[in-house]
Amino acid sequence: MKINKEMTCIICPNGCRLEVIYNDSLVVKNALCPKGEEYAQSELLNPIRNLTSTVKVNRGLLPLVSVRSSKPVPKGKMFEIIRILKDVELEAPVDFHQTIYKDILGTGADIITTRGVRRADR
Repeated sequence: MKINKEMTCIICPNGCRLEVIYNDSLVVKNALCPKGEEYAQSELLNPIRNLTSTVKVNRGLLPLVSVRSSKPVPKGKMFEIIRILKDVELEAPVDFHQTIYKDILGTGADIITTRGVRRADR
């Protein structure tokens, strides 16, 4: 199946408007640097994204803590990961960069907190 697609590379400040042709092999036109070809290949064959969300904190000064993936995860697994995080509840205190989920869904990425939350006195 032949695919012709235009995309804008977001890896470096050049913002190249790529013309991507994929049949049996990948052809990328208009890339000013090698990162454009890597970006086009990743976006076409296995798009990945950094994940950010929040998780509930019990007995904390804040009701939620922000979390992120330690590395980009496949775009197709984003909603499944969000559903898992929806059910996670942490007990305060929560540390900065605390790992709350290791190797989520076998992606190799950990889910870590991006801030600390102290325990409420009462």
